[in-house]
Amino acid sequence: MDSKPKKIAVICDYRLMPERIGGMDYFFWMFNQKCYENNIQVDWFFPNATRHNGYEEFVLFSAENNNLEHFFYEYCRANKPVYTHVITHFLEICIPIFKKIKQVTQAKIIVIDHNPRPLGGYPLNIKIKKYLKGLLYSKYIDLFVGVSDYSKNELIKDFGQQLKTKAVTIFNGLEIKKFKRKEDFELKYKFMVASHLRLEKGIQDLIQAVQELVKDKKLVFSIDIYGSGYYQAELEKMIQDYSLENYFNFKGSVTNLHEIYCQYDYLIHPSQGETFCYSVVEGLLCNLPVITNNQGNVLGFIKDTENGFLYKDGQIQQLKEILVRIVNKEIKIENGLIKRPEVAQLSLETMVNNHFNLLS
Repeated sequence: MDSKPKKIAVICDYRLMPERIGGMDYFFWMFNQKCYENNIQVDWFFPNATRHNGYEEFVLFSAENNNLEHFFYEYCRANKPVYTHVITHFLEICIPIFKKIKQVTQAKIIVIDHNPRPLGGYPLNIKIKKYLKGLLYSKYIDLFVGVSDYSKNELIKDFGQQLKTKAVTIFNGLEIKKFKRKEDFELKYKFMVASHLRLEKGIQDLIQAVQELVKDKKLVFSIDIYGSGYYQAELEKMIQDYSLENYFNFKGSVTNLHEIYCQYDYLIHPSQGETFCYSVVEGLLCNLPVITNNQGNVLGFIKDTENGFLYKDGQIQQLKEILVRIVNKEIKIENGLIKRPEVAQLSLETMVNNHFNLLS
């Protein structure tokens, strides 16, 4: 090893929350450890500061809820650190600040795209703006990383064909061994949702489908919703307006979903925009069949009628018909697993190694 460690910077517009530890937290901890073992110091830049769990080992800078990209740029201007690489997560892509960061650091810049796209695509004015930003600022970014092939292809579509030669796919990873597998497939009339409670997650479509379902026929089943977010009050109001309180239960955010998936008959994921979709992958790792659309099946792991049921994006009537047929025992899935070669790509260790290899 060299006596003086190489330095890189990782900029993550990701709020650190001790009460909500997710897959990205584990990735950050393991990536930091991997770099340390290879004599690479990582300076981490987040919107807020924390010292819980693995973050106590970090060289961590907080933007104190100010603009993260500009905070990093001003830090570099003032302190002139020597970085070989600057990596970004959850930042907007191809914006003017990348030119300034490139000029002040001279580092290789790698952007990781976690950003979902809206159902139906962007409006024309947004498409034009993104294309122009790609022409002007993609030259200052050395590598674009999509978390799925869909994500990579959308990057190229958004910002221009010039990205083709410097865009790659690296799947997100999970701690595969900890997921408890479903063994009992006797119908218990229990469905679940695991999602941030945001508009684009499409839970309002599910509520509408259930309202249509019970309006036609009174059926006995329940849907537990795990997660939190700004849209919860609106979802609760919809449920009250439709008098569906007997069907939906809000369970909040929990840390042991990996043990909970197996207790349900199906995971429902009516999302309107995804790039990777953790909950769908987690459900499949637990052998739990999934009901979703093309957005939820962005990785292509769900095969209709084999390990789940697929319906067209936004088609509430199709979702309703799937639920009716399941509850009436007309259709059934007894194997929610994904194939072994695909599972191998999804380990957290593989994700860490693939990201570390970008540094060479």
